Amino acid sequence: MSDTKIAFLITIDAEGDNLWTLPETITTQNARYLPRFQELCERYGFKPTWLANYEMAECPAFCEFGRDVLQRGTGEIGMHLHAWNSPPVTNDGPKSQAYLIEYAENVMKDKIKFITELLEQRFIHKMVSHRAGRWALNSRYARLLVEHGYRVDCSVTPHVSWASVLGDPNGSGGIDYTAYPARPYFMDLDRIDCEGDSPLLEVPVSIVAKSNVPPIASWLRPNGRNRDSMLAILELAHEEQWPCVEFMLHSSELMPGGSPTFQTQDDIEALYDDLELLLSKAAEKFRGQTLSEFYNEYKRHHRPSLIP
Repeated sequence: MSDTKIAFLITIDAEGDNLWTLPETITTQNARYLPRFQELCERYGFKPTWLANYEMAECPAFCEFGRDVLQRGTGEIGMHLHAWNSPPVTNDGPKSQAYLIEYAENVMKDKIKFITELLEQRFIHKMVSHRAGRWALNSRYARLLVEHGYRVDCSVTPHVSWASVLGDPNGSGGIDYTAYPARPYFMDLDRIDCEGDSPLLEVPVSIVAKSNVPPIASWLRPNGRNRDSMLAILELAHEEQWPCVEFMLHSSELMPGGSPTFQTQDDIEALYDDLELLLSKAAEKFRGQTLSEFYNEYKRHHRPSLIP
């Protein structure tokens, strides 16, 4: 690529407060805590991609925040879909949290269409970046994303299986990504674990398998105890010259009590200590891009036939 520095991608699932607790009523207080993170990213030259779901699209504070980010060109808004509470309304309660891929295809299509149009109305901006709710992507879903104009997805978690994690309580669990590629690739829409000729670029989350303990993997995702392993991923990516690294976090993890991981203000301050170190180190050898910016550059080098 034209720049010697590797792309550093920051993806944030922008969603309601502490959804891990399966709340009956979803709140979005975490929207008030996002400017601090955005400012930190900007200070080091990084540009977060905020992947917003339904309740955040309906949250005035998040919409104001997102429009400001877009206006200043310091980040991107993409789509994130939690099927159980994203219209068209279903009878599913929060205790179900069924995967979108567990719905009939016509319902999947309606839900993708609704949230895409809602986000585009809120932000006057075409949605091209996406992450599936609860990491559940399959061929049907990928085809529908292409139909609705999406160009880059970041749902794949290499080395990680969600097969034992139920969506529908009577379902068969999530997707097993253990054999999926760990680097970006244009998907085969029939076999989404394979390189193909579709216009949909998959950019997997940066996850490294621990060779001595195969089921265990290290994510580029802070949890309050993994500062060293995150820095090690950056070093490995630089040594091996990966096309990019991809960091992820949930918006609610930036608020005290917004997640099981960061419960107190002290937890949040410790998180920001880790983030400050991570981003300062990343700025030495990496450069900031949004998902769509990375897509545009990657396709120029790997799929010039897609350029109009």
